[in-house]
Amino acid sequence: MKIAVVALGKIGLPLAVQFANKGHHVIGCDVNQKSVDLINAGTEPFPGEEHLEEYLKKVVASGHLVATTDTKTAVSECEAVVVVVPLFVDSDGVPDFGWMDAATKDIADGLKPGTLVSYETTLPVGTTRTRFAPMLEKISGLKAGVDFHLVFSPERVLTGRVFADLRKYPKLVGGIDEISTRVGIEFYEKVLDFDNRPDLTQANGVWDMGSAEASEMAKLAETTYRDVNIGLANQFAIFAETANIDIAKVIAASNSQPFSHIHQPGIAVGGHCIPIYPRFYLWNHPEATVVRAAREANAAMPAHAVGMLVGALSSLKDKKIAVLGISYRGGVKESAFSGVFPTVSALKAAGAQILVHDPMYSDEEITQLGFTPYAIGGAVDGVILQADHAEYKKLTSASFPGVKAVIDGRRTMSSSNFPGVDFRVIGAPA
Repeated sequence: MKIAVVALGKIGLPLAVQFANKGHHVIGCDVNQKSVDLINAGTEPFPGEEHLEEYLKKVVASGHLVATTDTKTAVSECEAVVVVVPLFVDSDGVPDFGWMDAATKDIADGLKPGTLVSYETTLPVGTTRTRFAPMLEKISGLKAGVDFHLVFSPERVLTGRVFADLRKYPKLVGGIDEISTRVGIEFYEKVLDFDNRPDLTQANGVWDMGSAEASEMAKLAETTYRDVNIGLANQFAIFAETANIDIAKVIAASNSQPFSHIHQPGIAVGGHCIPIYPRFYLWNHPEATVVRAAREANAAMPAHAVGMLVGALSSLKDKKIAVLGISYRGGVKESAFSGVFPTVSALKAAGAQILVHDPMYSDEEITQLGFTPYAIGGAVDGVILQADHAEYKKLTSASFPGVKAVIDGRRTMSSSNFPGVDFRVIGAPA
């Protein structure tokens, strides 16, 4: 089978490689010429994805994967199109469809009868049917559900472990009609493999969600549930700090009960999932007060961490503060919606001199993001740990000459490594 994958980012490229690894011929499409050139040379354009470099070299060398910036031509040559273009929201929580619309128009220009189009980018409920189906139809002159098949099938993977997650989790598929759903299921059964999961309610594999809307809702429900859970943990943590309680012990005890799972609190998790997808749900369902409150609680955690540092140092005016971690989570080089940005903003408002470190970013890259690079070993007054990179676990007070206070926003470092330092963890007694 010949497949076009549109957008070769941290989800799209591993997907393209997965399909090619199954013996299919894949054309990867991306607007970034540099990424296209690297991929065609068998070089991964970003680090941190397990097995990607190894698999990419193999499928490029075999001719099963090529990359291009010409989406229209690629689509015209393929039987299936998988769309992984990112979708964001503006400051008011309204989805910004600019990139998705542009990609959809390119796809429509090359669309031919019999093609399957699958959107994998998380979308507000109803978007596949009410926005993209009419757009594809108008430009291509073809009828969705008659001349071509259209489904929504959300990605359910985390960067850094995409290939493992593709095997671990059921693939959800829902189409705009029964035939589209059936064609979508047949497609994913050909391109994916699945682990045996006796813990699931049905066999692991491709699951029929019945409609595009149900498939869209399933992804929003997953991420919104996590956001609400994290928001609850964060509010528990703030109360625990004032009540002289270690929230980690409380959560461990709560999670020992059947069917219980409370996330650890901390500086708000970034990436495309947690900060963004609940806002898609709120766009669909603005009356969801619990979801809105959780999102607000999580968005406030970077400022809370800075407030803890103010409490430790009395004032941050002209104090040198090192922020550890640009990435939204450890081990992944990705700054999208990372807590580093609101953390730095809150520090600036407090008058601090801010230095930023991340082992996955060069000083040049850190500067390009608008930050002043920090080298471990430089003298500072305070530290805020924002990303749980493994490299930070062994840091000690000697790593930060002159440090007086440390705020560990991810429960990553050990307080025993900081004798004589005001070491604070979110959700722990002051």
